[in-house]
Amino acid sequence: MIPKELFQKVRRIEITTSRLVSDVFAGAYHSVFKGSGMEFDEVREYQPGDDIRAIDWNVTARTGRPHIKKYIEERELTVMLLVDVSASCQFATVNNLKSKLAAEIAAILAFSAIRNNDKVGLIMFTDQIEKFIPPRKGLRHVLRVIREVLYFDPEGRHTDIALSLDYLNRVTPRKSVSFVISDFFEKGSLENLKKKLSVSNKRHDLVAITLNDPLEADLPNCGLVELKDAETGELCVLDTNNLKVRRQYGENAQKRMKERSDLFTSIGVDHVDISTDKPYAQELVKFFLKRQKRSRSS
Repeated sequence: MIPKELFQKVRRIEITTSRLVSDVFAGAYHSVFKGSGMEFDEVREYQPGDDIRAIDWNVTARTGRPHIKKYIEERELTVMLLVDVSASCQFATVNNLKSKLAAEIAAILAFSAIRNNDKVGLIMFTDQIEKFIPPRKGLRHVLRVIREVLYFDPEGRHTDIALSLDYLNRVTPRKSVSFVISDFFEKGSLENLKKKLSVSNKRHDLVAITLNDPLEADLPNCGLVELKDAETGELCVLDTNNLKVRRQYGENAQKRMKERSDLFTSIGVDHVDISTDKPYAQELVKFFLKRQKRSRSS
C-alpha cells in the first residue's frame, strides 16, 4: 500500500512534469532521438525520380512492371533511466534534494517517451544494482517508475556507475537511449569509468545528466565547519575563515568538474549539468536544442 504522502508527491510530479512535457518539450524529444533503423513498409510501382536501388526485382519480374520497396523509420525506442540512489544524492543546500531532482528529470524523460509510444525502463544503483524495472509502455508503468525513484530505500551507500553500465549492457541487448542521472561521485577510478562509458556509448545513445549543488563548488565564510562524507562517513573540520582553505576547496571542485567534463567530451558522451539552485527545465531545453542543431547539420 502506497502511503498517502508518497501518492501526493507522485501526483504532484506527474502534474508538473506533464505540463513541462506539453509546453516545453513537445516535438523536441521526437526530433532529437531517432529510431534504431528502417523497417519495411510496402511495395509500390516505380515512379519517375525513385531510387533505382530500391527496386524489388522479384515483384518486378512477377508483374512485368517495375516496383520498389518502401521503408519507413523504425520509430519505437527503448529509453533506459539509470538513476543514482547513493547517499550523496540525499543532499542539497538549495531548493530540492538531488534525489528529488533526479525523480523529476526521470519523470520528464519518461513522459516524453510514452507520448512517442516508446518503452521506458529503470535501473537504480548505488555500489550495487538496487532495482531493475524492464522497459514497458504506458502511463501506469511510468508512474511506477517515478514512485520507485522517490520511495525506494537503497541498501548501498556508495556510487558505482561502471557497475550500472555493465548491467545496462547485459539487460538491454538492443540499442537504447540511456540517461545516467547521477552526481558522478564515482567510487572507482576515472580511467575505468571512461572505459565503461565508452563501451556503453558505442552500444547505446548515452546521455549523462549530472546533479550538482553550489556548496560542492564554493565554501562560504562561516567559521569552523564539520563536513561528513555521506557515502564513507568520514569527518573533517575546515576553518572557512581561512581564505586559503576556501580557495583550495574551490580549486579542487573546479578540477573535479573539469575532469568530468573532459571525460565526457573525450568519448563523445553528451552531458547536461543540473544544479539544485537553478531551474532544470532550462538546462534540458538547451540540451534538446543543441542536439537538434547538431542532427540537422549532420
